[in-house]
Amino acid sequence: MIWKLILLGAIGFAGGISVAGGVFAFISILEMLPRLASRLHTANRVYFLENCIFLGGVTGAVLTVFHISIPFGSATLAVFGLFSGIFVGCLAMALAETLKVIPVLVQRVKLAAGLPLVILALALGKAIACFYQLYFRMQH
Repeated sequence: MIWKLILLGAIGFAGGISVAGGVFAFISILEMLPRLASRLHTANRVYFLENCIFLGGVTGAVLTVFHISIPFGSATLAVFGLFSGIFVGCLAMALAETLKVIPVLVQRVKLAAGLPLVILALALGKAIACFYQLYFRMQH
């Protein structure tokens, strides 16, 4: 019985390491951190940003595995949601930029002006859809 638990733990740990390595490799390939550092004028603190993302991943894994409850209020949850949304948005835009989605879209629809409005519309559409799902679809 103990060997079965040890084997399952080792398999779970190996799977977690593989997934985490894939996620961090994906973030590295997209060069998201250097882009953020150049936009925020913090190029000398890239190492600090990398450590923050690493520690955030480890903290999230520990909180998920051990079901630790953090007794913070709604304001903290809102701030966490805001920063999570910013991170996911940056990741999505870095992926779109890497895959050259936006230049192809601009060329196909012959968009001469208003690209920032298109990006804003995409972001607002995503946010409205998330709020719709959160407040209306999950009540059933």
